[in-house]
Amino acid sequence: MTIPMRAIALATTVFVIAQSSAFGAGALPGGGRFVAGTGTIGGDAGSLTIHQTSSKGVIDWGGFSIGAGNRVAFDNGSGATLNRVTGGDTSFILGKLSATGSLYLINPQGVVVGAGGVVSTGGRFVASTLDVDTAAFMSGGPLTFDGASTRRVVNLGKIGSSGGDVFLISSDEVDNFGCIEARQGSVELAAGHTVLLQDASSGQQVFVKTGSRGTIVNRGAIEAAQVSLQAADGNIYALSGNHAAIRATGTASRDGHVWLVADTGGLTLAQPVEAHDADGKGGTVDTRAAGFAFVGDTPAVLAGLWKVTTPRIAIDASAARFFSRSLSAGTSVNLQTTGALGRDGDIEVAGNIDWHGNASLTLGAYRSLTIGNGAAIRNAGGGSSTLRADATAIDDGGSVINNGTLDWSKSTGIVSLLYDMNGNYRPGAVLGNPAWTSPQLSSLPTQITGYELINSLDDLALLQTPNANYGGNYALGRDLESDYRGMPSGTLVGIGNDTYGTTHTFTGQFDGMGHTLDAAWVSAGFFDQIGAGAFVRNFKITNSYALPGYGDYIEASAVGLLARDNQGVVANVYVQGSVGGYAVTGGGLVGSNEGTIMRAGADVGVSSDGINGGLVGHNSGTIVQSFATGDVGGVAFGVTPAVSGGGLVAVNDGTIAQSYATGNAAGDPFTIVAAGLAAYNNGTITQSFATGQVSGQSPIQHQGPQLAGITNGNTVGASGGAVGSDVYWDAQTSGQSYGGPGVPDANGLTTAQMSNPASFVGWNFGPGGVWAMPADATHPVLAWQLNGQLNGQ
Repeated sequence: MTIPMRAIALATTVFVIAQSSAFGAGALPGGGRFVAGTGTIGGDAGSLTIHQTSSKGVIDWGGFSIGAGNRVAFDNGSGATLNRVTGGDTSFILGKLSATGSLYLINPQGVVVGAGGVVSTGGRFVASTLDVDTAAFMSGGPLTFDGASTRRVVNLGKIGSSGGDVFLISSDEVDNFGCIEARQGSVELAAGHTVLLQDASSGQQVFVKTGSRGTIVNRGAIEAAQVSLQAADGNIYALSGNHAAIRATGTASRDGHVWLVADTGGLTLAQPVEAHDADGKGGTVDTRAAGFAFVGDTPAVLAGLWKVTTPRIAIDASAARFFSRSLSAGTSVNLQTTGALGRDGDIEVAGNIDWHGNASLTLGAYRSLTIGNGAAIRNAGGGSSTLRADATAIDDGGSVINNGTLDWSKSTGIVSLLYDMNGNYRPGAVLGNPAWTSPQLSSLPTQITGYELINSLDDLALLQTPNANYGGNYALGRDLESDYRGMPSGTLVGIGNDTYGTTHTFTGQFDGMGHTLDAAWVSAGFFDQIGAGAFVRNFKITNSYALPGYGDYIEASAVGLLARDNQGVVANVYVQGSVGGYAVTGGGLVGSNEGTIMRAGADVGVSSDGINGGLVGHNSGTIVQSFATGDVGGVAFGVTPAVSGGGLVAVNDGTIAQSYATGNAAGDPFTIVAAGLAAYNNGTITQSFATGQVSGQSPIQHQGPQLAGITNGNTVGASGGAVGSDVYWDAQTSGQSYGGPGVPDANGLTTAQMSNPASFVGWNFGPGGVWAMPADATHPVLAWQLNGQLNGQ
């Protein structure tokens, strides 16, 4: 896209108009009268004062211009005054216009603030060539501006609001070559035949109806908490001029946000665009257009995040340089194509995107993404990149084809490449960092990974068959909802869980990408077995049921919502629902764990007829920074009663650290041993706690030596392992004054003590620590639960 001569020459045109207006326009507004509300109008040869005695008022004027050196002041308190020009002349503001409250200037013949003009208001300032209904204005609420005027709103001077917003609205064109400031509000320039204005404490307030074909040119400086330039299906030109910039600085109640919205039109970027929150961090720039042009060598976009939305895009050398400068300045870029307007939605990278630092690059193609011959995407620093085809997860055959180079040889970041199961994947030249190590608790074994997308239950069904590739890398492309209707009723879903008596071991990587599987029946587990060397992460299962069987109860060695058995790594996974049936071992998350579980959570009612744990039934591996909140009981489906119930695990032969359980343990006549954390502990438990009630043991006595010394401890039951001195329980909510073998009685705290971080000796509640104590909480939570990760909250 090239910049039309009309836009380049506009500065000269409006300058001539403004200068000639000093001779042709009236020195002061004339012919004014209140047509709604009350007030007085008075003044002398060089000034005019309007005293408004009602909260809102509407004044019709024959003409409204202010000559150089003249003043017009509105004393309207904190109210609002709408000024409507009924004559045939453009309004030229060459002097000073002020208001204590909000001021609206409506003139279908156009509004020009000259180079020496100054507008200052305490509230909102609106200049528009589109009219608005008087009754709607007086009654408050959203306002619709419409009309067929082809005149412009132009600012060559200074417009400022100390406590409100600035809106410049025209059906044809809005031009800013001066300075606009609204540090406590928003500045919004809108071009279109119909424009909606609605109050909002945060987010866009002006919305342009499509079909308007308006134009916005900004060659001046804009500074506000939030900024929006919107032409819908017209064009926006953000052009450089005198080092000016579009800058959103945010407030305590508004995030720093800039919107540049041309939708089906074009957007030209040739001046700095900046956004940050009130603390100087973060901020978002949101650009949407059918076509983009990147001009010059400006500092580009400076923000926490730059969102780019367009039907399709070819990233040529100019665009690649613009993205590279923004990324190197610390701005993460998220580019998404939509496939709108009959476009194919592809992304083609033809230039080199090369940046230093930790900013991230996301390229999401509606269909396919291609890195061209000779092109490279390269980071030196800690930056990560996600390159995704089929971004809307509709199984459109989207492919990721790398004919160039992905170079992360000097980066500690990660690269994820996602493609449709029906598409193609060509990794091409990929350079990783030989010194790369997986970030702590990330469960990432590889720096650069290609994933097949699971976008539907049909895709998932392909991974239930014996011939499926259980060693592949998969990612969820979207949230999935099944049809669970009771136990067991509905479609069985999962990976490798279709044939009983045959173990299907998943040995690849599964990344849920933060998505959720809802309302599912997963038999003995969504995974049959997660094998050694496998990784499962970033996934939620909600409102679901794990119950072995196809209509008849079938005994399983173990059962859990995520997996029957885990020998690999599970991280950042949350499950919610129920687990039951015939099983030797029942767990909310996994039945049997021989691998590693970290940063996981379960809110699951567990009641199989074996040993039951809120998170894990039998743990011989490692559990760290995890929690369980569901109740654990036992059900005698056959002649054998359930033998133990643990709020976190039933039997621990491994390691539990920095974890907790809040669910009730046992409480029914079928459970022999119960404890808040582990019914049996032969391993190690440190820096953990339990708060759930422990009660209701059966008089049945087990005759096996492994149950010798059975106790009703709240923290652990029968114990031959080690329990650290930093393990605690709530003696009030549990109903137990005894913590179990090896647990000091002094570690039984009151509920008040449980809400005090000082009660937990050696625990880190500080910045970067493992633990947190939310306001009004009755017990600690894991810090990662408050950081936007999968936490069930």
